[in-house]
Amino acid sequence: MRYPKAAAVAAATLLLTPVALAEGDPARGEKVYERCEGCHSIERDRIGPRHQGVVGRKAASIAGFAYSPAMKASGLTWDEATLDRFLEGPTKLVPGTRMGFAGVPEERDRADLIAYLKQSGG
Repeated sequence: MRYPKAAAVAAATLLLTPVALAEGDPARGEKVYERCEGCHSIERDRIGPRHQGVVGRKAASIAGFAYSPAMKASGLTWDEATLDRFLEGPTKLVPGTRMGFAGVPEERDRADLIAYLKQSGG
């Protein structure tokens, strides 16, 4: 069976288009966030900075928080893609960060966690 040229182009476009981040489940992400609560809180700074409003915020931008020189120099903005990469391996994305957490290896857990952070944005 032969496909029309337009169908072939459409199929090739789908194959070459980057895959978007999976939509996360904020309720499940709240459970994943329990891993973060040893150092972080949504509403207040602790050992780590507060996460309220993190999505869209520039890294190392909370006044008065003692960020590592590496985080200050990172130039990152916490969009969904950057959060996904950081949560997968914090020290891989920002060598020298003080965040001693190994990361969240499961893609679904990261997507759910990011959905929760977005929902808890404030």
